Amino acid sequence: MRSSWQRFLDVYEPHRSELYRYSRYLTRSPWDAEDLTQDALARAFVTLGQLGASPPNPRAWLLRVATNLWIDRARRARPEEAPTEAAPVQADPRPTREAAGTLLVRLAPQERAAVVLKDVFDLSLEDIAETLSTTTGAVKTALHRGRGKLSDPEAASARAPAPGALDAFCAAFNAGDLDALTGLLLDSAIVEVVGATTQYGPEAARRTVLYGMLFGVERMVDAERRGGIEPRFIQGVRAVAPRVEAREHRGSWILLHWYSHVDGDAVRALTRVRFEEGRVAHLANAFFSPDLLAEVCTELGVPFRSNGHRFWIEGCC
Repeated sequence: MRSSWQRFLDVYEPHRSELYRYSRYLTRSPWDAEDLTQDALARAFVTLGQLGASPPNPRAWLLRVATNLWIDRARRARPEEAPTEAAPVQADPRPTREAAGTLLVRLAPQERAAVVLKDVFDLSLEDIAETLSTTTGAVKTALHRGRGKLSDPEAASARAPAPGALDAFCAAFNAGDLDALTGLLLDSAIVEVVGATTQYGPEAARRTVLYGMLFGVERMVDAERRGGIEPRFIQGVRAVAPRVEAREHRGSWILLHWYSHVDGDAVRALTRVRFEEGRVAHLANAFFSPDLLAEVCTELGVPFRSNGHRFWIEGCC
Protein backbone atom coordinates (compact mmCIF):
# COMPACT_ATOMS: atom_id res chain seq x y z
CA MET A 1 0.00 0.00 0.00
CA ARG A 2 2.82 2.39 0.87
CA SER A 3 4.49 1.78 -2.50
CA SER A 4 1.21 2.36 -4.32
CA TRP A 5 0.65 5.60 -2.41
CA GLN A 6 4.15 6.80 -3.25
CA ARG A 7 3.64 6.07 -6.96
CA PHE A 8 0.32 7.93 -6.78
CA LEU A 9 2.05 10.98 -5.26
CA ASP A 10 4.72 10.93 -7.96
CA VAL A 11 1.97 11.74 -10.47
CA TYR A 12 -0.47 13.84 -8.46
CA GLU A 13 1.63 15.67 -5.87
CA PRO A 14 2.83 18.28 -8.42
CA HIS A 15 -0.81 19.41 -8.61
CA ARG A 16 -1.29 19.60 -4.84
CA SER A 17 -0.69 23.35 -4.43
CA GLU A 18 -3.09 24.10 -7.24
CA LEU A 19 -5.61 21.71 -5.67
CA TYR A 20 -5.29 23.60 -2.38
CA ARG A 21 -5.76 26.94 -4.16
CA TYR A 22 -8.88 25.62 -5.90
CA SER A 23 -10.22 24.23 -2.62
CA ARG A 24 -9.50 27.57 -0.96
CA TYR A 25 -11.75 29.40 -3.44
CA LEU A 26 -14.52 26.85 -2.92
CA THR A 27 -14.44 26.67 0.88
CA ARG A 28 -13.30 30.25 1.64
CA SER A 29 -11.34 28.94 4.64
CA PRO A 30 -7.68 27.84 4.70
CA TRP A 31 -8.47 25.10 7.23
CA ASP A 32 -11.42 23.76 5.25
CA ALA A 33 -9.33 23.99 2.09
CA GLU A 34 -6.62 21.81 3.62
CA ASP A 35 -9.26 19.30 4.74
CA LEU A 36 -10.79 19.21 1.25
CA THR A 37 -7.35 18.82 -0.34
CA GLN A 38 -6.48 15.86 1.88
CA ASP A 39 -9.88 14.25 1.33
CA ALA A 40 -9.66 14.74 -2.44
CA LEU A 41 -6.24 13.07 -2.58
CA ALA A 42 -7.50 10.15 -0.51
CA ARG A 43 -10.64 9.79 -2.64
CA ALA A 44 -8.59 10.02 -5.85
CA PHE A 45 -6.22 7.29 -4.63
CA VAL A 46 -9.09 4.94 -3.85
CA THR A 47 -10.97 5.76 -7.06
CA LEU A 48 -7.87 5.29 -9.20
CA GLY A 49 -7.69 1.67 -8.12
CA GLN A 50 -11.18 1.12 -9.55
CA LEU A 51 -10.51 2.68 -12.96
CA GLY A 52 -9.62 0.62 -15.98
CA ALA A 53 -6.96 3.13 -17.07
CA SER A 54 -5.27 6.20 -15.63
CA PRO A 55 -7.00 9.54 -16.38
CA PRO A 56 -5.45 11.20 -19.45
CA ASN A 57 -5.46 14.59 -17.69
CA PRO A 58 -4.46 14.09 -14.01
CA ARG A 59 -4.89 17.78 -13.16
CA ALA A 60 -8.44 18.05 -14.49
CA TRP A 61 -9.41 14.72 -12.95
CA LEU A 62 -8.10 15.72 -9.52
CA LEU A 63 -10.06 18.97 -9.67
CA ARG A 64 -13.15 16.96 -10.60
CA VAL A 65 -12.72 14.73 -7.55
CA ALA A 66 -12.43 17.78 -5.29
CA THR A 67 -15.42 19.44 -6.96
CA ASN A 68 -17.64 16.41 -6.47
CA LEU A 69 -16.64 16.11 -2.82
CA TRP A 70 -17.32 19.77 -2.14
CA ILE A 71 -20.64 19.88 -4.01
CA ASP A 72 -21.85 16.80 -2.13
CA ARG A 73 -20.97 18.39 1.20
CA ALA A 74 -22.45 21.77 0.29
CA ARG A 75 -25.73 20.20 -0.76
CA ARG A 76 -25.95 18.08 2.39
CA ALA A 77 -25.35 21.19 4.46
CA ARG A 78 -28.14 23.10 2.67
CA PRO A 79 -30.68 20.48 1.50
CA GLU A 80 -33.53 22.94 1.62
CA GLU A 81 -32.07 25.25 -1.05
CA ALA A 82 -32.68 24.93 -4.77
CA PRO A 83 -29.31 24.48 -6.53
CA THR A 84 -29.87 27.31 -9.01
CA GLU A 85 -31.19 29.96 -6.66
CA ALA A 86 -29.39 32.26 -4.27
CA ALA A 87 -30.88 34.22 -1.41
CA PRO A 88 -30.53 38.03 -1.44
CA VAL A 89 -27.47 39.32 0.38
CA GLN A 90 -26.99 42.67 2.08
CA ALA A 91 -24.12 44.76 0.72
CA ASP A 92 -20.99 44.53 2.83
CA PRO A 93 -19.25 47.91 3.14
CA ARG A 94 -15.93 46.38 4.14
CA PRO A 95 -13.17 46.22 1.49
CA THR A 96 -12.61 42.88 -0.20
CA ARG A 97 -10.27 40.70 1.86
CA GLU A 98 -9.35 38.08 -0.70
CA ALA A 99 -7.04 39.18 -3.49
CA ALA A 100 -9.25 37.76 -6.25
CA GLY A 101 -12.55 38.32 -4.42
CA THR A 102 -14.68 35.68 -2.74
CA LEU A 103 -17.98 34.19 -3.77
CA LEU A 104 -21.21 34.46 -1.86
CA VAL A 105 -21.58 31.83 0.83
CA ARG A 106 -25.03 30.98 -0.48
CA LEU A 107 -24.00 30.72 -4.12
CA ALA A 108 -25.13 27.42 -5.62
CA PRO A 109 -22.24 24.91 -5.50
CA GLN A 110 -22.01 24.31 -9.26
CA GLU A 111 -22.10 28.06 -9.96
CA ARG A 112 -19.22 28.72 -7.59
CA ALA A 113 -17.14 25.89 -9.02
CA ALA A 114 -17.80 27.04 -12.59
CA VAL A 115 -16.76 30.64 -11.88
CA VAL A 116 -13.59 29.58 -10.07
CA LEU A 117 -12.57 27.16 -12.82
CA LYS A 118 -13.14 29.76 -15.53
CA ASP A 119 -12.12 33.08 -13.98
CA VAL A 120 -9.32 31.85 -11.70
CA PHE A 121 -7.95 28.76 -13.45
CA ASP A 122 -8.87 29.83 -16.99
CA LEU A 123 -10.21 26.43 -18.05
CA SER A 124 -12.12 26.16 -21.31
CA LEU A 125 -15.88 25.64 -21.27
CA GLU A 126 -15.32 22.08 -22.46
CA ASP A 127 -12.81 21.33 -19.65
CA ILE A 128 -15.14 22.84 -17.06
CA ALA A 129 -18.03 20.76 -18.35
CA GLU A 130 -15.88 17.64 -18.08
CA THR A 131 -14.75 18.56 -14.56
CA LEU A 132 -18.32 19.21 -13.40
CA SER A 133 -19.75 16.25 -15.35
CA THR A 134 -22.20 18.49 -17.19
CA THR A 135 -22.69 20.19 -20.56
CA THR A 136 -21.14 23.39 -21.90
CA GLY A 137 -24.60 24.92 -21.99
CA ALA A 138 -25.05 24.28 -18.28
CA VAL A 139 -21.61 25.77 -17.63
CA LYS A 140 -22.55 28.96 -19.50
CA THR A 141 -25.71 29.25 -17.42
CA ALA A 142 -23.79 28.71 -14.17
CA LEU A 143 -21.21 31.32 -15.17
CA HIS A 144 -23.90 33.87 -16.04
CA ARG A 145 -25.62 33.44 -12.69
CA GLY A 146 -22.48 33.12 -10.61
CA ARG A 147 -20.65 36.17 -11.97
CA GLY A 148 -23.49 38.38 -10.82
CA LYS A 149 -23.14 37.26 -7.23
CA LEU A 150 -19.52 38.05 -6.37
CA SER A 151 -19.04 39.62 -2.95
CA ASP A 152 -17.22 39.28 0.32
CA PRO A 153 -19.89 38.53 2.90
CA GLU A 154 -17.51 37.14 5.48
CA ALA A 155 -18.76 38.14 8.91
CA ALA A 156 -16.44 39.51 11.53
CA SER A 157 -15.39 36.69 13.83
CA ALA A 158 -16.17 36.98 17.50
CA ARG A 159 -13.16 36.92 19.78
CA ALA A 160 -13.33 34.12 22.34
CA PRO A 161 -10.91 33.66 25.25
CA ALA A 162 -8.39 30.84 24.99
CA PRO A 163 -9.63 27.78 26.93
CA GLY A 164 -7.71 26.94 30.07
CA ALA A 165 -6.99 23.47 28.69
CA LEU A 166 -5.11 25.09 25.83
CA ASP A 167 -2.86 26.92 28.28
CA ALA A 168 -2.22 23.62 30.06
CA PHE A 169 -1.31 21.98 26.75
CA CYS A 170 1.13 24.78 25.90
CA ALA A 171 2.73 24.62 29.36
CA ALA A 172 3.25 20.86 29.13
CA PHE A 173 4.61 21.07 25.59
CA ASN A 174 7.03 23.91 26.30
CA ALA A 175 8.28 22.05 29.38
CA GLY A 176 8.97 18.99 27.23
CA ASP A 177 6.75 16.97 29.56
CA LEU A 178 5.57 13.99 27.51
CA ASP A 179 3.77 12.46 30.51
CA ALA A 180 1.75 15.61 31.21
CA LEU A 181 0.96 16.03 27.52
CA THR A 182 -0.27 12.45 27.26
CA GLY A 183 -2.33 12.89 30.42
CA LEU A 184 -4.33 15.66 28.76
CA LEU A 185 -5.72 13.23 26.16
CA LEU A 186 -9.05 11.48 26.46
CA ASP A 187 -8.94 7.69 26.24
CA SER A 188 -10.80 8.05 22.93
CA ALA A 189 -8.58 10.86 21.60
CA ILE A 190 -7.63 10.98 17.91
CA VAL A 191 -4.19 12.45 17.23
CA GLU A 192 -2.91 12.97 13.70
CA VAL A 193 -0.24 14.51 11.55
CA VAL A 194 -2.42 15.67 8.68
CA GLY A 195 -1.87 13.57 5.58
CA ALA A 196 0.76 11.41 7.27
CA THR A 197 -0.52 9.37 10.20
CA THR A 198 -3.50 9.01 12.55
CA GLN A 199 -3.26 7.48 16.02
CA TYR A 200 -6.04 6.43 18.38
CA GLY A 201 -5.72 6.68 22.14
CA PRO A 202 -3.11 8.25 24.46
CA GLU A 203 -0.48 5.50 24.37
CA ALA A 204 -0.37 5.23 20.59
CA ALA A 205 -0.21 9.03 20.34
CA ARG A 206 2.54 9.19 22.95
CA ARG A 207 4.81 6.78 21.06
CA THR A 208 4.38 8.50 17.70
CA VAL A 209 2.85 11.93 17.12
CA LEU A 210 3.38 13.49 20.55
CA TYR A 211 6.95 12.21 20.76
CA GLY A 212 7.66 13.51 17.26
CA MET A 213 6.17 16.93 18.02
CA LEU A 214 8.36 17.30 21.11
CA PHE A 215 11.61 15.64 20.06
CA GLY A 216 11.44 15.20 16.27
CA VAL A 217 13.82 18.12 15.71
CA GLU A 218 16.68 15.77 16.58
CA ARG A 219 15.81 13.75 13.49
CA MET A 220 15.28 16.87 11.40
CA VAL A 221 18.84 18.12 11.87
CA ASP A 222 20.09 14.70 10.73
CA ALA A 223 17.53 14.20 7.96
CA GLU A 224 20.12 13.74 5.22
CA ARG A 225 21.25 10.52 6.90
CA ARG A 226 18.12 9.36 8.73
CA GLY A 227 15.42 10.45 6.24
CA GLY A 228 11.87 11.47 7.06
CA ILE A 229 12.01 14.91 5.45
CA GLU A 230 13.90 16.23 2.46
CA PRO A 231 17.20 17.84 3.56
CA ARG A 232 16.57 20.93 1.43
CA PHE A 233 13.74 21.92 3.77
CA ILE A 234 15.74 21.86 7.00
CA GLN A 235 18.81 23.94 6.12
CA GLY A 236 19.88 25.93 9.16
CA VAL A 237 17.53 24.26 11.65
CA ARG A 238 19.04 23.88 15.12
CA ALA A 239 18.71 20.94 17.52
CA VAL A 240 16.63 23.00 19.93
CA ALA A 241 13.26 21.80 21.20
CA PRO A 242 10.40 23.65 19.49
CA ARG A 243 7.93 25.74 21.47
CA VAL A 244 4.24 26.33 20.91
CA GLU A 245 2.27 29.54 21.11
CA ALA A 246 -1.52 29.89 21.12
CA ARG A 247 -2.84 32.40 18.59
CA GLU A 248 -6.33 33.33 17.50
CA HIS A 249 -6.98 32.89 13.79
CA ARG A 250 -10.32 33.60 12.15
CA GLY A 251 -12.24 33.20 15.37
CA SER A 252 -10.53 29.98 16.52
CA TRP A 253 -7.48 29.24 18.62
CA ILE A 254 -4.56 27.42 17.03
CA LEU A 255 -1.03 26.52 18.07
CA LEU A 256 2.04 27.83 16.26
CA HIS A 257 5.10 25.57 16.47
CA TRP A 258 8.25 27.71 16.57
CA TYR A 259 11.57 26.12 15.57
CA SER A 260 15.02 27.58 16.05
CA HIS A 261 17.26 28.28 13.02
CA VAL A 262 20.70 29.82 12.69
CA ASP A 263 19.05 32.95 11.27
CA GLY A 264 16.17 33.15 13.74
CA ASP A 265 12.97 31.43 14.83
CA ALA A 266 10.22 30.45 12.38
CA VAL A 267 6.94 28.56 12.45
CA ARG A 268 7.13 25.12 10.83
CA ALA A 269 3.77 23.63 11.87
CA LEU A 270 0.24 24.49 13.00
CA THR A 271 -1.99 22.50 15.30
CA ARG A 272 -5.72 22.57 15.95
CA VAL A 273 -6.95 21.02 19.20
CA ARG A 274 -10.55 20.19 20.09
CA PHE A 275 -11.29 19.77 23.77
CA GLU A 276 -14.11 17.97 25.54
CA GLU A 277 -14.55 18.51 29.27
CA GLY A 278 -11.08 20.02 29.53
CA ARG A 279 -9.21 17.20 27.78
CA VAL A 280 -8.01 16.68 24.22
CA ALA A 281 -10.54 14.88 22.01
CA HIS A 282 -8.88 15.54 18.64
CA LEU A 283 -5.49 16.98 17.76
CA ALA A 284 -4.53 17.70 14.15
CA ASN A 285 -0.92 18.73 13.51
CA ALA A 286 -0.37 20.35 10.10
CA PHE A 287 3.36 19.73 9.61
CA PHE A 288 3.31 18.61 5.97
CA SER A 289 0.78 21.24 4.80
CA PRO A 290 2.94 23.99 3.25
CA ASP A 291 0.10 25.83 1.48
CA LEU A 292 -1.95 26.10 4.66
CA LEU A 293 1.15 27.07 6.64
CA ALA A 294 2.03 29.84 4.20
CA GLU A 295 -1.47 31.35 4.15
CA VAL A 296 -2.09 31.28 7.89
CA CYS A 297 1.38 32.57 8.82
CA THR A 298 1.14 35.34 6.23
CA GLU A 299 -2.20 36.41 7.68
CA LEU A 300 -0.72 36.37 11.20
CA GLY A 301 2.43 38.17 10.05
CA VAL A 302 4.90 35.59 11.39
CA PRO A 303 7.93 33.99 9.67
CA PHE A 304 7.56 30.39 8.54
CA ARG A 305 9.49 27.56 6.90
CA SER A 306 8.09 24.74 4.76
CA ASN A 307 8.60 21.03 5.45
CA GLY A 308 7.34 20.00 2.03
CA HIS A 309 4.42 17.65 1.39
CA ARG A 310 5.94 14.27 2.11
CA PHE A 311 6.81 12.53 5.35
CA TRP A 312 9.02 9.92 3.73
CA ILE A 313 11.96 9.78 1.32
CA GLU A 314 12.12 6.92 -1.14
CA GLY A 315 15.06 4.69 -0.45
CA CYS A 316 15.82 6.03 3.01
CA CYS A 317 16.15 3.62 5.96
